[in-house]
Amino acid sequence: MGQQVIRGLANMVESPAGGLWLQENGQACYRQTARWNIPTSETEEALESPLISFLLSSGWIINLEEYRCYPGRYGDLSIPFWLSEIPNAWLVIPLMVGNEMIGFVVLASSRTRVDVNWEVNDLLRTAGSQAAGFLAKMQATEALLEARKFDAFNKMSAFVVHDLKNIVTQLSLMLKNAERHRHNPEFQEDMLMTVDHSVERMRQLMMQLREGATPPGTACGVNLPNVIERIQKEKMDQGRSVEIRLQDRLATRGHEDRLERVIGHLVQNALDATDPTGSVWVSLEKRGDRAALEVGDTGHGMSPEFIRERLFKPFQSTKQAGMGIGAYESAQYIRELGGEMLVDSEPDQGTRITMILPLFDVRTESDLRQKEHA
Repeated sequence: MGQQVIRGLANMVESPAGGLWLQENGQACYRQTARWNIPTSETEEALESPLISFLLSSGWIINLEEYRCYPGRYGDLSIPFWLSEIPNAWLVIPLMVGNEMIGFVVLASSRTRVDVNWEVNDLLRTAGSQAAGFLAKMQATEALLEARKFDAFNKMSAFVVHDLKNIVTQLSLMLKNAERHRHNPEFQEDMLMTVDHSVERMRQLMMQLREGATPPGTACGVNLPNVIERIQKEKMDQGRSVEIRLQDRLATRGHEDRLERVIGHLVQNALDATDPTGSVWVSLEKRGDRAALEVGDTGHGMSPEFIRERLFKPFQSTKQAGMGIGAYESAQYIRELGGEMLVDSEPDQGTRITMILPLFDVRTESDLRQKEHA
């Protein structure tokens, strides 16, 4: 785009060469960003220099040949030394967007004699203004893309930090119990499994940071009762009781580790919101052609305003040390699977969160066996 701007302006006055200087990324100077048939220049022109001040205040196109012969026409303008060193430097054209100057173009002397009268000046000013508009739009687009990349990375980092917090909590609890159960063979075996699982999970998180937010592996059939029973055992090891009500042995399509993380997050939230004397449960049943997995508790509940305005939004949490990422990530993932998440809660009456998930048909017999029966 920079070279197109130079050549577009140069062709209007038969100029064979030129350079473009722009202010980029909020820098306090103009730097050469494009060139055509002229040497590279590393010189920076400060925003407050006499040249920039003159271009901004007057909006004029500076004719260096005229300046050398009649410097008085340009008042107190002082031409910088680096500009004099450019071979055959001729015209300096400001690129104005409204009252702001995003840059300027320096053109070399034309191949043939061109009378730079007021008509030529007006043409170049108009063309320079149009070019400035294109360049400003390009800069804004690049800035927006960069901001979106940072936003995506920050969002992914927040998910990773949230998962790391859960891993640290699990390891901290294990270390707390190690002093009391260090000689128990069963505890030692369970501790090794916990450390191995934590290391594998952290390895996956590092892969997500390197390669993107997409979880490794492809979606496959996930046996929901197995996931629920593992979560129940994990919470029992932490000293909390979770009742499970499995009416059907159902499966859905997804990533097993991510589904376990989502359900485990909802169960942990229910435990955090419920006194030890209260109850927390997980139920699973078939509703039509879908699976309904409910996580319920008799805890302090949530207001309709909180559910509507804050529950599934990132960085909104009732916990002092929480980031508000878990509920948002859970809802996002359930939607990715083609499901939905329903919330029924009242203050001081408890909460029920139901995940409606598409069923995955798990066959125990082959098609050949079915054909034999037929």
